[in-house]
Parts: sequence; structure tokens; C-alpha cells
Amino acid sequence: MNVSRTALFLGFAKIGLLGFGGVAPWARHVIVGEKRWLSEREYASILGVGQVLPGPNTVNSAIIIGDHFQGTVGALSAVLGLLCTPIAVLIGIALIYDRIAGLPSVGAAIGAGAAAAAGLVIGTAIKMARRLKPNVTAVAVGLAAFASVGLLHVPMALAIAVLGPISIALVWQERRGK
Repeated sequence: MNVSRTALFLGFAKIGLLGFGGVAPWARHVIVGEKRWLSEREYASILGVGQVLPGPNTVNSAIIIGDHFQGTVGALSAVLGLLCTPIAVLIGIALIYDRIAGLPSVGAAIGAGAAAAAGLVIGTAIKMARRLKPNVTAVAVGLAAFASVGLLHVPMALAIAVLGPISIALVWQERRGK
């Protein structure tokens, strides 16, 4: 499939515009479900790489996807699309928020938005897991990551530094045994 630079820009602009509270659910929806630029497995692989690189996962993924289809210019198109629209919206919201921040209902609305964003992240993870059908090793590593970062509050960099090599070794061992 060939995806044009314009399509990359517009697709990622849509992701950026829809992604209030987090773009990950919308990125998956647009890239895999709507545009069909990548399969579920391809997207999960790119997202996995994006998560271990420094910087925001979705920006890293946009760079990888843009580069895949259109090289360096495609990577720039995807990132600009992803960031320009939300930055413009954010500036507008910041100007309004500055005037109404002290109202009690504003604090309640922000709390509700945070809960909704957490729900979107969990829902996306469940959708991806159902479609990927991870094996026991992948589930075990995923649960170990969740427990270490989510429950034990281990810094993410440390969790990746420990679980990344363990995961690679386990998969290597599984493939070697076949």
C-alpha cells in the first residue's frame, strides 16, 4: 500500500484533533480500523518500538509510520499533522481556561475527563489483546510490566531495562525450542 504525504498529514491531524485525553485509542482506530494502513500486528509492533524509545509513544509511532510510507518527508508530514491541530486547540483552551480555572465545576470536569481518558487507554489495550491473541509468555511479561509500574511504582525506564531483555530471551528460547 502506498500512503501519500497528504494522507499521512490529514490522517495524523485527525488523530491529533480527536485525541483529547490521549491519542492512542484514536491512533489505533484511524491507522488500523479506518484507513487500514497497517494490520493490528504491524501497528502493535510499531507501538511497541515507540514505547521503548524516548519521547511520546504516538509521536514515535507517527515518525516510524510516516517514514515507512514516504521516508523522511512522510515522517515530518505525520508528526506535523499529529501536533499542529492539537497545539492550536490547546492554545485556545488555555486562553479560556485562564479565565475560568477558579470555578468549582471546572475542577470536577477535569477529574471526569481524566477518568474517561484512563478508560480509553484500558479499552484500547483490551481490544488490541483480543485481536493479537498473545501467548502465555507475552501475557506474563505484560502482567509483570503492569505489576511493576502500575502497582509497585517502579520507574518505567527501569521496568523496560529489566523486562525488555527478559522478554527477548523468553521469545528467543521459545523459538529455539520449536
